[in-house]
Amino acid sequence: MSEVGLCLIDVDTPFLWVDLDSLERNIALIAAHVQKAGVQWRPHIKGIKTPAIAHKLIKAGAIGVTCAKLGEAEVMVAAGITDILIANQIVGRTKYRRLVNLCRQADVKIAVDSTATLAELSQIAGAKGVEVGVIIELDTGMNRAGVQPGDAVVALAQAVVNHPGLRFDGVMSWEGHSLAEDGDEARRQAAKAAVAQLVESADLCRRAGIPVRIVSCGGSGTLDVTPFQPGVTEVQAGGAIFNDVTYAKWNVSTEPALFVRSAVTSRPAPERIIFDAGWKTSPSWMNPPRPLGIEHVSAVRTSAEHGYVILSQPNYEIKVGDGFDFVVGYGDNTVFLHDVIYGVRAGVVESVWRVEGRGRLR
Repeated sequence: MSEVGLCLIDVDTPFLWVDLDSLERNIALIAAHVQKAGVQWRPHIKGIKTPAIAHKLIKAGAIGVTCAKLGEAEVMVAAGITDILIANQIVGRTKYRRLVNLCRQADVKIAVDSTATLAELSQIAGAKGVEVGVIIELDTGMNRAGVQPGDAVVALAQAVVNHPGLRFDGVMSWEGHSLAEDGDEARRQAAKAAVAQLVESADLCRRAGIPVRIVSCGGSGTLDVTPFQPGVTEVQAGGAIFNDVTYAKWNVSTEPALFVRSAVTSRPAPERIIFDAGWKTSPSWMNPPRPLGIEHVSAVRTSAEHGYVILSQPNYEIKVGDGFDFVVGYGDNTVFLHDVIYGVRAGVVESVWRVEGRGRLR
């Protein structure tokens, strides 16, 4: 029997579900926010991984999606998404071949931060008669991948221009280090400083006679800042459509929309409730999930197959078999664990979406 049309309480636990009304309000809010800022929206789907949701974003005004891996991009192209940025370095002959074949079907752009891959990628793209879009990734404070801002960006851009089969499209960075700052104002100032380096590097390229079409940055945690910085053309915020415990700590203004429904399997003590959702279902690696409808929660912990809710006061009302929802701790490390997301409206399962991007590690 199809699970579409079932009441939420009739789906076997544990399972991942999204409140469709909340999701759609969040999407509309973000779309209006970036439109007000006068920039484009290219949401990152590394934590969403679901083509059906990607299509909701496109319908709301997103120009395309951002992916973390080539395999994610292949899933999105197969689902009909035709404008994609892979915000990561693509390395190796096998991946180059996959990439140029994908470029026959969609406008796919990749990140580079050195000349190491350009010659071989150029040769393979030329042999296929396709053009690969290239975005230079900058390190503006994350201390992860990326070329340093300034003249090094211009030199790399010129190298891209000089390789046939490659099309220089612009620059990108992620100002995620600003989220570690103490307080909203410090976070905003750190994000602005990082974006300023990105924009200035784009301007250096233009002054060197190299056109820059895309200046891409901005995640959900800096959505209040980056769209409004002069020179930015697009933002990549994606996780805010779900919101979760982590994004709430970053004061993201959307509402929680993504939940795990779990059942009580044991009441070994009045101050302890055991659930059927451990870290294989709802991990606490960034932040623990937050239970709804349970008072006096002092801690939430997970082992492989068990969730523990520890209470500061005894509770004798909650029984084995009772079901509760948990706000997901962090969507990026939760969605990929699940085969499907149940789309629920007013307590009824309206959609069952396959998480097609899960397991796409290459």
